[in-house]
Amino acid sequence: MKNLLLPALLLLTPAAAHAQNADFSTGPVITEFGQTAPVQTDFKIPKRAKFKVLFDTTAATEPGEINKSLNTAARFLNMHAQAGVPEKNMKLAVVFHSKGSFDLTRDEFYGRQYDEAGNANAAIIKALLEKNVRIILCGQTARYYGINNEDLLPGIEMALSAMTAHALLQQEGYTLNGF
Repeated sequence: MKNLLLPALLLLTPAAAHAQNADFSTGPVITEFGQTAPVQTDFKIPKRAKFKVLFDTTAATEPGEINKSLNTAARFLNMHAQAGVPEKNMKLAVVFHSKGSFDLTRDEFYGRQYDEAGNANAAIIKALLEKNVRIILCGQTARYYGINNEDLLPGIEMALSAMTAHALLQQEGYTLNGF
């Protein structure tokens, strides 16, 4: 009986997954990225809530993929806007260090690292920057990997270090989002 149950469950899984994905959509802030689903909540967001949130990432992606931390920032904006938080009440920053730093570079530099691939993150970075999301690179990591300011996509900020960026952003009232 156990041997028959597992294949039956596996057959149902793709349909269930597809039904769940149908609930997700993008927008209203970032229309191409940051998919969210509507949720009936008991934990209410105050009408005057203001968010200053800092995301830290070391996550690298495979060529052609969107960096998960960038998509998370887009999702944060979209889901809170859908929940009634005005855009002006949301300020985000994403601090990069480690191998994820390559996801912030221009195609020429990125391609030298990844078999001439283009950087799939350029579009989401542009969309986030247009919504005043700060994207900051650890300068110590940049030096380690040979990334110079001119190698970065337009709008990326170079900090002395990720530690420096975190300390200063926290002094400005940003809270660290642990995922």
